[in-house]
Amino acid sequence: MTPEPRPGHDLRLVVPALATWLTAALTIGLPPSAAYTVAALATLAAATLLLRRRSSTGRRVPAAGRLLPFLGRLRGRVPGSPAHAPRRERARIRRPIRRLIQRHRPRGGTGGDRAGPWPERPGRTALAPPARLTLGVMLACVAASSTAVGLRSSALASGPVSQIARDHERAIVEAVLTADPQVGSRPGRPMILARARIEAVLLRGGRVRVRVPVLLVAGDRGWLGLLPSQRVRLNGRFAPPRRADLLAAVVFVRGPPTPLGGPSAVQRAAERVRARLRQATERLPPDQRGVLPGMVIGDTSRIDPELAEDFRAAGLAHLLVVSGANLAIIIGAVLGLCRLAGLGRLRAPPLAVLAVLAFVLVARPEPSVLRATVMGLIGLLALVTGRSRQGLPVLGAAVLVLVLLDPALARSYGFTLSVLATAGLLVLAPAWRDRLRRRMPGPLADALAVAAAAQVAVAPVLVMLSGEVGVVAIAANLLAAPAVAPATLLGALAAVVALVTLPAARLLVWPAGLAVGWITGIARTAADLPYATIPWRGGGLGAAGLIAAAAVGLLILRSRRLRLLAAAAMTGVLVAVVGLRMAAPRWPPPGWAMVACDVGQGDALVLASGRGGGVVVDTGPDPRLMDRCLERLGVRHVPLLVLTHPHADHIGGTSGAGRGRTVGLVLISPSSPGREARYTAGLATRPASAGQTWTVGDLTLSVLGPPAQTPRVSEPGEGTAANNASIVLVARSPGFSALLTGDIEPDAQRSLIPGVPRVQVLKVPHHGSPRQAPAFLAAAGPAISIISVGKENDYGHPSPATLDLLRRLGTRVHRTDHGGDIAVVRTATGLAVVTRR
Repeated sequence: MTPEPRPGHDLRLVVPALATWLTAALTIGLPPSAAYTVAALATLAAATLLLRRRSSTGRRVPAAGRLLPFLGRLRGRVPGSPAHAPRRERARIRRPIRRLIQRHRPRGGTGGDRAGPWPERPGRTALAPPARLTLGVMLACVAASSTAVGLRSSALASGPVSQIARDHERAIVEAVLTADPQVGSRPGRPMILARARIEAVLLRGGRVRVRVPVLLVAGDRGWLGLLPSQRVRLNGRFAPPRRADLLAAVVFVRGPPTPLGGPSAVQRAAERVRARLRQATERLPPDQRGVLPGMVIGDTSRIDPELAEDFRAAGLAHLLVVSGANLAIIIGAVLGLCRLAGLGRLRAPPLAVLAVLAFVLVARPEPSVLRATVMGLIGLLALVTGRSRQGLPVLGAAVLVLVLLDPALARSYGFTLSVLATAGLLVLAPAWRDRLRRRMPGPLADALAVAAAAQVAVAPVLVMLSGEVGVVAIAANLLAAPAVAPATLLGALAAVVALVTLPAARLLVWPAGLAVGWITGIARTAADLPYATIPWRGGGLGAAGLIAAAAVGLLILRSRRLRLLAAAAMTGVLVAVVGLRMAAPRWPPPGWAMVACDVGQGDALVLASGRGGGVVVDTGPDPRLMDRCLERLGVRHVPLLVLTHPHADHIGGTSGAGRGRTVGLVLISPSSPGREARYTAGLATRPASAGQTWTVGDLTLSVLGPPAQTPRVSEPGEGTAANNASIVLVARSPGFSALLTGDIEPDAQRSLIPGVPRVQVLKVPHHGSPRQAPAFLAAAGPAISIISVGKENDYGHPSPATLDLLRRLGTRVHRTDHGGDIAVVRTATGLAVVTRR
């Protein structure tokens, strides 16, 4: 039998949803007047397309003459219309309508009317073509979306909060948290981020009531104990948001919060569920204890950052956030239980709605949760009404409703990834599944199609964010898929049971933990594979390039001749790569004395200290990158680990330095005791002081700074103070000398000038920032300068002024963003530099 053709997709709601979404994304950040102008122009154009018609004779048709033929076409389709009335009643209704149409009919038309749906005739008013109608509806959505953005922008641009932000002033305000505070970090600036709504500004003239959203940036960990809906008083410095975002201001808060009340009863109940689930998982292994709450209710507070990075590299990061899959599992379970209990079609959906709303409160209304919630509720409504459900219309309706209610979602990457993944499952997966079923068993085809469709759909956005293409993501998702539903369902059931009895909940989380253990094992294994991710250009150009590459690949797959040419080309490239790999110098080069690891925007240096050993100075921001650099160098033992100062871009990768290696003493800055404890747990630490000397094999390290009287740094935002408290070292071994400067800035540099020796190699301070003391760099007199810096970083490092200064001093400059790992090698004639890239 010939399989029936697959029905086409219903795009009637998708097109308006896309118009609404794109309009909001483009108009956010524009002045309110510009948004209103867009709305007015779109409204005028939509009205022209939808209402302004002409007859076939070219005459303009009055409104009644346009509308009534349209209504006549609907007769017989709408219950209660004349076609459904008795014959006599139908004739009575028809006469005045016919007379009105005759009165407004353009001259020159042919006569003769009849009841019922009328055929198009010369001289009659024609309905709008589908293309014109579609364009008119799109313009109407553009008008609605730009109006919503304009109204929101007008509210944010007026009032005292925006004025305080424009003036960069400090103010005391009362705010209500709208989301859980999260630990975030920029290189060198660990911070706590919290979304809030300011409701009152305390000015000299009194208390002014407002209601505007802001982003709080704090350094005190006391903020992490707060819950959404909790009211606090804070004193902060206001600044306009850097990105085009629907925020009134960014508030930099110093010190702990001042609570003015507790959270709402609903949030207290939600937090109780989250807390009880955390208690139920206490006896699980660390990885399972952190991942299970994240998979079930989006609580990622206990996930190891290194494990989270492995999930990202393996393409499994979507499992650590609540999405439509969680809601689908919960709705399916509730409806199944209702069916077993004998509840009918009308009584089961309300219970499922209650379960969905309760889950959203516990999991927090994140963008992906909101999108999935609206889709689930629309699907349940379709179930109650008996209407057939199609995925794309439901997705379009969800996007349309959410973006109109909250235009800020249009620029949310989480919302975008969620929508694209769902669209991939609806559009790509069915066709791919049918093709794969011809060559493999049905269940395997289903799983492979789902994993591939979701990953392909979100790949352009992931490339924009990370600048990498995941190679193992599809395989990792395929292997992890069987464990996702058991882990989520058992975890959700344990969260409910934990409210009543913890022992029973602990029994339930045990098999859920086994499923999570399988998933975490896949994540770690996949992330450790060579070339698990391939570097790719980030940003919009990278996404466009990936889409173009996918289009070319699709054309090649559809042509046998092109497939043969592509196979021949790939074979030639593979042979060339293997040949170049065999002919290229091995890494590390023989005689290396120091290597600057390419860890992105951060510092990580390795000094040779004997066979299999290496002294590590800073570890960069990423444990995975630090581990890979040491693995390439063959370092199995780290006798001394130096953390110059407690900024994330220098100590974030500490766990990677100890992965599978023995670590001896850890030397830390004396200005921040305890600040590195999170990264050095279980390791012996000691504060450094000027004058200390450490000898490891033939390597000698002398500490130049900071001085013993360096003031302590109490706030993570005090960047200059922490930078100037960096440990400064002079490293010497036969035929090699280097000055390692951490992130010291001009004040500290000038204070060290009297004791700075002349060296062969300089690690340029602070990634080549413009804040340099020329006399300090000149005093070191290096022949080689190394700048550890990330590609296209947000700080503009290295500064062109610093590069010019180094060139004037006659030093050769090498950068990790250009050369990758940089090795300084001892040769018979002196030092040479070899780059890995």
